[in-house]
Amino acid sequence: MPISDSRGDEPGRDCPLCPRLVQYRHEQRKLHPDWFNAPVPAFGGDDARLLIAGLAPGVAGANRTGRPFTGDYAGELLYGTLIHFGFAKGVFRADPKDGLTLSGTMIANAVRCVPPQNKPLPIEIKNCNGFLRARMDALPRLKAVVALGRIAHDGVLTALTAKKSAHPFSHGCEHQIGDVRLFDSYHCSRYNTNTGVLTQKMFRAVFGRVREYLDSL
Repeated sequence: MPISDSRGDEPGRDCPLCPRLVQYRHEQRKLHPDWFNAPVPAFGGDDARLLIAGLAPGVAGANRTGRPFTGDYAGELLYGTLIHFGFAKGVFRADPKDGLTLSGTMIANAVRCVPPQNKPLPIEIKNCNGFLRARMDALPRLKAVVALGRIAHDGVLTALTAKKSAHPFSHGCEHQIGDVRLFDSYHCSRYNTNTGVLTQKMFRAVFGRVREYLDSL
């Protein structure tokens, strides 16, 4: 049974790997037949030096629009920050047809399908990790990864076959893993920003360090 496209770094529209997510996908297709409602593909070009790893599509965000971090608050903070530091060009309007482009950057989620309550199960994270690993392998210029949250952090470590115990997650922390430097950030969700766990200043500080690092190479 085919589960991915010809490149192997993207799951197919009807990927069957996670039964719970398949069921939820079908429910959403019935409720919202005009939504994307499929595994959300990575956004960006294969010349990317920076990969941003998110958690999973939001039900009314990327699951609706088909582009990572598009359609919910998290995208406003993320794309605004990327534009500020030159990792994106254009104007973000929470619409995949807004013309916004990424510059030397790619965005991909650790889990490509929307999970109920935005909470993927461990087995679902594991099932999808092969796509993250293949996506990273397909970026020959990759030098930096920003992990948005612990799940994305752990997913990147698994994809890089790096030990979690040797690379603990902490906001603002950096880990050198072979030729790739991993930068940790709290997820840019509305919950984290509303509660003060993450501020714009904290978020921009992470991407400022990424910009400095890439410019130094």
